[in-house]
Amino acid sequence: MAVVAVVDVSVGTSVGLLPLVSLGPAFSGLVGGWRRTALVGALAVALVCALGVYDGLFEERRGFSALASVIGVTVAGVIAAVMRQRRETEFANVRSIAEVAQRVLLRPVPRSAGHLRTAVSYTSAVAEARIGGDLYEVVASPVGVRVIIGDVQGKGLEAVETAAVVLGAFREAAHDERDLTGVGERVQRAADRALSGEKFVTAIIAEISEERGATLLNFGHPAPMVLRQDGGVCFPEPPQYAMPLGLGVHGGDGPEPFAVPFGPGDQMLLYTDGVTEARDHTGAFYPLGQRAHVLKDPDPEAALEALRTDLVQHTEGPLHDDAAMLLLRFRDPGPAFAAFDGT
Repeated sequence: MAVVAVVDVSVGTSVGLLPLVSLGPAFSGLVGGWRRTALVGALAVALVCALGVYDGLFEERRGFSALASVIGVTVAGVIAAVMRQRRETEFANVRSIAEVAQRVLLRPVPRSAGHLRTAVSYTSAVAEARIGGDLYEVVASPVGVRVIIGDVQGKGLEAVETAAVVLGAFREAAHDERDLTGVGERVQRAADRALSGEKFVTAIIAEISEERGATLLNFGHPAPMVLRQDGGVCFPEPPQYAMPLGLGVHGGDGPEPFAVPFGPGDQMLLYTDGVTEARDHTGAFYPLGQRAHVLKDPDPEAALEALRTDLVQHTEGPLHDDAAMLLLRFRDPGPAFAAFDGT
């Protein structure tokens, strides 16, 4: 508005820049509230009147046309600002409800469970809604620590509803079932009942014991990364991949449990494909195996946060898919950690 006024005074009435003063309330309606828009509109009207008198435009129709243009744009800007503020308020309420639902569904994992130290990281691709379709849980059962990580096809509230079904079945089965196969079968039956069509959930269900190491069930999920105490890295694959959860109605055998050595000093990173499928500007995937050294911090939470930061730096922007990571570290149990520690 100031620029228009200066140019109008400089070049005179021949150019006819006065209607451009309406850009002030127009832009104000896009970024400010209705009060600010009305104030800017009032200043614009005053400016048009002053310049119109200075240029002598009110002696002809051009002055009144410019004034009508500014008043019309101001009224439209105020209405747009009111509607935008209402939509922003509604969206903020929906986002808050979605965030609460996500927190109830994905409860914080315990920092200690049996002989394990744990840490979790979750980054949703739908940053505005803060909600996604990845799931995880850690349960200390009488036979060992049982964990699950999964990736629901799709996003939004429908994916969260599916994740709630899978997690609810796992939390019950993890305490009730004596063997890991029974846990997997109960979770699979619950998913088959809840899902329809071609929707599915890839998942890994693991049982980690101090004496027996780790036993895994893989339902079509990316293999975990195991970091040995000597610095070695491996991605243990199942003898035969099974179909994801929710597709059991189409036939096929369930996954076979397979053992993975896991002892003192070892780490296991369970993750969803949002990690390994994250691309940089050249289209290259995130090289998780080559970045294993990032998990060197003695604090599991700090180590996992360092890996998440490295992942975001690799993409140089927001992730295109949800990325969940669950880090498990074997430690000497000691008398203080013989049972579940809820800290």
